[in-house]
Amino acid sequence: MKYNLSLIMKKAWKIFRKVQVTFAEALHRSWLSVKAEEINQKRIERARSAAGVTEEVNTWSGWKALGYEVVHGCKALFGAELIWGSKGDGVIYKARFFGRSQVQEVAIA
Repeated sequence: MKYNLSLIMKKAWKIFRKVQVTFAEALHRSWLSVKAEEINQKRIERARSAAGVTEEVNTWSGWKALGYEVVHGCKALFGAELIWGSKGDGVIYKARFFGRSQVQEVAIA
């Protein structure tokens, strides 16, 4: 598999500036994060098909970054255990996914 080295370096610099670790550690975390993305995507697709979900899905924070908010009281359609590579330790965390039908655009005041 080919990796986008430019993206890896940009991510490493972002981690270096944000977390204030050595650049070697930031680069290590960046590589772990990029390698984990492929594994995470497979885990998400597996959980999604097991739940029988066909609509567009994202996490709560993912929808928020796109300018949407999850409607109050909605329960996640499914969850998946994902690898968090950017912390450098490969910790597994549980992510919950909400469908497009469960979100609304954020009202701009």
